[in-house]
Amino acid sequence: MEKLEKFQLLISCALIALGILLSSLVFASRMQKNENITVTGSASKIVKSDSASFSFTIALRAPNQKDAFNAIKKQTPVVVEYLKSKGIEDKDMEVKAVGGYYNYKRDARGYTTDEYAFYNANQSFSVKSKDVEKIKEISTDIQNLVNKGINLDYVNPPEYFYSDLASIKVDLLKEATLDAKQRAKSMLDATGSNVGKVKSMRMGVFQITPADSNNVSDMGINDTTTIDKKVTAVANVVFNVR
Repeated sequence: MEKLEKFQLLISCALIALGILLSSLVFASRMQKNENITVTGSASKIVKSDSASFSFTIALRAPNQKDAFNAIKKQTPVVVEYLKSKGIEDKDMEVKAVGGYYNYKRDARGYTTDEYAFYNANQSFSVKSKDVEKIKEISTDIQNLVNKGINLDYVNPPEYFYSDLASIKVDLLKEATLDAKQRAKSMLDATGSNVGKVKSMRMGVFQITPADSNNVSDMGINDTTTIDKKVTAVANVVFNVR
């Protein structure tokens, strides 16, 4: 009788353990169906700039405004002729209005007086072209204007642009999303699970960097310093796990 009771107790414990195991499996199965995986995908493409711009300023000083403006007026045709010799047409060249300001003398204690010391005049020039190599050449050769008697004041770095970014971004977003799915699949293959439907998707910021750069920014990067650029798109995708 005692052996029968022990056997019944053993059977009862086994049934309880089996019940717990089955419940756990059912619960785990349900949990698995409700699980999600978040993956970040990316895609990049190297593009070549198809337009560029460049600007610089000439400046000089004279005892008064009239002399300063006249001196600038004499230098302007030399600059224009130089740019034309480099292949820049009138329509791609902008000669800004002459500007300037007075500098005032100081007294023995270093205080500014009402008496003029000299007048600073300046004039800015800007050029643009779809020939990016031409702009690059001008930007590196511009110092030769000094040999022609031109007073260069400030030279800005050339800027390079790519006009078809809109269509590039669409294609890259598609590729970034596919990359996210492939990454999710690779991760889930190790667990025996499968990638399910997309639960949500968010586009990351675009990074436009020099071709050999890996820099990223939460605000995005828009490089204008190089002719060859790398455009990178990022997609953050949440997949259901099957």
